[in-house]
Amino acid sequence: MATPAHVAIIMDGNGRWAKARGLPRLAGHRAGVEALRQTVRAAPELGVSYLTVYAFSSENWSRPKSEVSDLMGLLKLFIRRDLAELHQNGVRVRVIGDKEGLQPDIRGLLQDAESLTAGNEALTLVIAFNYGGRDEIVRTARTLADAVARGDMASDAITAESFAASLDTQGIPDPELVIRTSGELRLSNFLLWQAAYSELVFLPCYWPDFSREHLADALRDFAGRERRFGGLTARDVAL
Repeated sequence: MATPAHVAIIMDGNGRWAKARGLPRLAGHRAGVEALRQTVRAAPELGVSYLTVYAFSSENWSRPKSEVSDLMGLLKLFIRRDLAELHQNGVRVRVIGDKEGLQPDIRGLLQDAESLTAGNEALTLVIAFNYGGRDEIVRTARTLADAVARGDMASDAITAESFAASLDTQGIPDPELVIRTSGELRLSNFLLWQAAYSELVFLPCYWPDFSREHLADALRDFAGRERRFGGLTARDVAL
């Protein structure tokens, strides 16, 4: 099996990484940003064309205000410090999630990153920010329902294909591989539609410890699997 074109990662375990070292949670998030930098650099070298990262979920607003503020500050710092390098290295930035719920300065930074890098092709970095899979599906359903109500489309024109084309990830292939760190074994409302047939790899390491070697190992794991998509492989037919 070839290297997956699209890898999605649930970057989990920053807080537990910090706690295990007697450090504040912010230290874990800062270390997580560095792990993200290394992963973005490694992905295209390993043959990955699309990398989606779960940066901030729509449920994360329920965390303590101080932690949310720290996370917003880290996002601003990442964009301001790393955008030039991302652009220079041919990385295109796409942002998925409910942008209307973001502060104007955050929304502006994300829009600027998307605009500046729109023509890049080495890697598409998809940042899931203020994102939830259920919320995305509900927003898409409302968009299509409004189109039907206006008479712009017929209800029977709503198909799996037209629905997918209206999601935040329109124009981006579904992830073949979803990786989650920290040992948790769930998707946590991440890419629920898009990950319907994704291969899943769960790693025990916390996100700040994630390295190029972890990514390469996950890709090798993926290469050893047989993907059926609900059907049969040639070997199954022969049996």
